[in-house]
Amino acid sequence: MPAPPTARHLLIPFAGRGSPACREALAGLRLPKLEALLARLTLLHADSQDDSTRSPPHERALAEALGIAAADGCIPWAALEASKAGLGPTDGGQAWGVATLCHWQVGIDDVVLGDPGAIEIDAAESDALLAAARPFFEEDGIALHATATPGRWLARGPIFDGLATASIDRAVGFPISQWSPLSDAGRPLRRLQNEMQMLLYTERVNDARTARGVPPINSFWLSGTGRLPAAFVPTGAAPTVAESLRPPALRDDGAGWAAAWQALDAGPVAELLADCTRGDAVTLTLCGDRGAHRFGVQPRGFARWARGLFGRPGAAPVLEAL
Repeated sequence: MPAPPTARHLLIPFAGRGSPACREALAGLRLPKLEALLARLTLLHADSQDDSTRSPPHERALAEALGIAAADGCIPWAALEASKAGLGPTDGGQAWGVATLCHWQVGIDDVVLGDPGAIEIDAAESDALLAAARPFFEEDGIALHATATPGRWLARGPIFDGLATASIDRAVGFPISQWSPLSDAGRPLRRLQNEMQMLLYTERVNDARTARGVPPINSFWLSGTGRLPAAFVPTGAAPTVAESLRPPALRDDGAGWAAAWQALDAGPVAELLADCTRGDAVTLTLCGDRGAHRFGVQPRGFARWARGLFGRPGAAPVLEAL
C-alpha cells in the first residue's frame, strides 16, 4: 500500500499587521480562498501576547511545531542551523547566535535598524567583511562561520548561552535602543558592535558600496541565540513558511502587502484548500504582531456543518485579531 500523504502545515508570518498602511489595506482586502479554508477549519490554538516580545509570533509558532521550548528571545535558531550544517557539537553543547550585517540609519534623535534584506550585499563583500571582523570576534571568544546567505554569519561562543536577543523581524524600523540586549551579559556585545562600527567605517567594501549608491554596512544585529536542548530531535515535519508578506510588512507598504496576500491566496492557500477539500488533514497558522492562531481539521459536528452551510467567516476579523 502507498504511504499516506504527509499532512501539510502552512505558516504565514505577517498575516496581520498593525502598522498604519497595512491596517488600512486590510479593509479592502479580498481573500476568497482563505475564507473558504477557514470555513472548513477550527481554531485549535491561539498564542496571544503583546508586541513587546523579542520572539515574534511566527517564530514562536515555528519553534512549537518543531518541538523547541525556549524563553522569549532565546529560541536557538543559530544552533539549529549549525547542527544542520554539521558545524560541530550543538546538541546540549555550544551556544550560538546569528550575526546579520545591516545598516543603522542615524537620525537626529535615534538610530534605527534598517532591513538587512534590503542592503544588497554579495558573497564577495560578505567574505571580505568576515575576514576583517573575525579577529575582533575571536578576542571575545566568538567563532564566526559563513552561511549560504551573504551578510549572515553563525557565531559560536559561551556569551550566547541564555542571552535573550530580539528577532530582526521585531527590530527593523525601530530605534536600536528599544531592542538591543540591555543586561550585563550584553555589554561585551555592545562594545563589539562599537568596534565593528569603527572597523566598517574604514572598509573599502563600503567605499565601493557608496560609489554604486547602496547603503553602507555599518553594524551587525545579533539574534537566534541559545543552545539546543540536550538530545534534541524535531517532533515533526517543519511547516512550509510563506515569506512573501515580510518585505512589504516591514516597509509598511500597504499596496505591496495586499498584493502579496492576494498572490498567497491564489497560490499556497488555494493549494491547502484543495487538499482540505479532498479530505486531507491540513494545518494553517496565521501570525501577526501579537498572536499566532493555528487552525486545523476536526470532526465535523453540527455547529461546524451549519457554519459551513450558512456562513463563511470573513478574513478581515481573523487577521485583525492577530
